[in-house]
Amino acid sequence: QVQLVESGGGLVQPGGSLRLSCAASGSIFSIDAMDWYRQAPGKQRESVATITSVGMTNYADSVKGRFTISRDNLKNTVYLQMNSLKPEDTAVYYCYARLWEKGGSNWTNYWGQGTQVTVSS
Repeated sequence: QVQLVESGGGLVQPGGSLRLSCAASGSIFSIDAMDWYRQAPGKQRESVATITSVGMTNYADSVKGRFTISRDNLKNTVYLQMNSLKPEDTAVYYCYARLWEKGGSNWTNYWGQGTQVTVSS
């Protein structure tokens, strides 16, 4: 059984910062990509940032220069440092991992339960 557990969301004023964490636990052999997605009310879920197993990153244009994704492979954890937050960053943020379970036969996609980020004065 594999779980992704996010933490670090909350309420922050415009211009502020938050750091999200997502820890993968369970019977894991290897993790490929780890991503952050977000979904605002009434909108589709969108990709925010992605990081490969060797540290290559990619960002949505709307967060470039403000957000930084990183990961600790020893801890099976991915982070999202969010700076200069704007009201339009308000959303539920979801962690995603593509991983191979111990004894598994293929790569499998997993999602966290989501953490709310609200940017408001």
